Amino acid sequence: MSQIRDEVLAANAEYASNFGEKGNLPLPPGRKFAVLTCMDARIDPAKLAGLSEGDAHVIRNAGGRASDDALRSLIISYKLLGTQEWFVIHHSDCGMEYFTDEVIRGLLSSSLKTASVDASGWHDSGEGPGSSQGDYIDWLTIKDQASSVKSDVERIRQHPLVPGNIPVYGYIYDVKTGRLIEVPEATEAGKAV
Repeated sequence: MSQIRDEVLAANAEYASNFGEKGNLPLPPGRKFAVLTCMDARIDPAKLAGLSEGDAHVIRNAGGRASDDALRSLIISYKLLGTQEWFVIHHSDCGMEYFTDEVIRGLLSSSLKTASVDASGWHDSGEGPGSSQGDYIDWLTIKDQASSVKSDVERIRQHPLVPGNIPVYGYIYDVKTGRLIEVPEATEAGKAV
């Protein structure tokens, strides 16, 4: 076993030993809202939003983007589990700002090994094989955080399976201060109708 695996299993054993009444939490989120945010390890959605187990749905992906799968999860969240408000939260210093679709496609086509980055850009180890399958993925990279938040909120708001009565709020989490900064244009675009 790896050291990381051992640490995770030990932490889980400790957590489970004090699980108590959490085993009786209902399936729908108690506070009736969902958060779409980035998978970045510097973001703790529970802490930044004051959540406990059972409070809200948290959907995470690279960049916190309104991808097809994120929309799928949000739609299930309201349709089957009753959420009534949604937050789209991107963040400062996001890794999705540091490459383009073309860059990651090129890296994947030459090698599947982990790439490195320096002042001159991204580099592969040079060890193949790679794969051209990355050409078929929209990586949803980010050029400007506020614009991306607004775009994602608009995509959610305009989706035909999302009812107009669900407000969708747009924020950027500042990884240096821990503060949520509203993107007013996004929240305006996400207003319930």
